[in-house]
Amino acid sequence: IHRLKKGFSTTHPLLNKEVQALKNWLSIRTSYPHAESEWVFLSRKGNPLSRQQFYHIISTSGGNAGLSLEIHPHMLRHSCGFALANMGIDTRLIQDYLGHRNIRHTVWYTASNAGRFYGIWDRARGRQRHAVL
Repeated sequence: IHRLKKGFSTTHPLLNKEVQALKNWLSIRTSYPHAESEWVFLSRKGNPLSRQQFYHIISTSGGNAGLSLEIHPHMLRHSCGFALANMGIDTRLIQDYLGHRNIRHTVWYTASNAGRFYGIWDRARGRQRHAVL
């Protein structure tokens, strides 16, 4: 993933479902004009989608879905950060995954997750039982 805002660029693995979805799309795309292009998602003119076109697609999709707030592409990134935090993933790992240079940007995802405290004492007691005295 190439970061645009001076974040760290990283390589992310694709899940089997994601690989299959891409393969399905590429097989469908063979019937489209400019199918031989190296770009995965093309404009009608055969160029790579611009960020403005992508923004329009995402915001229109949010409206079509009847969502009450205006959706934008960066919300996909935020939802990923919140989902990882809600699953209890380590903040440093989320930082690396999102390419944040500063941990303060990542802490935002974990700070609003009150569920992170659920079972904290049970986990702490479990560690105490296994601690070497």
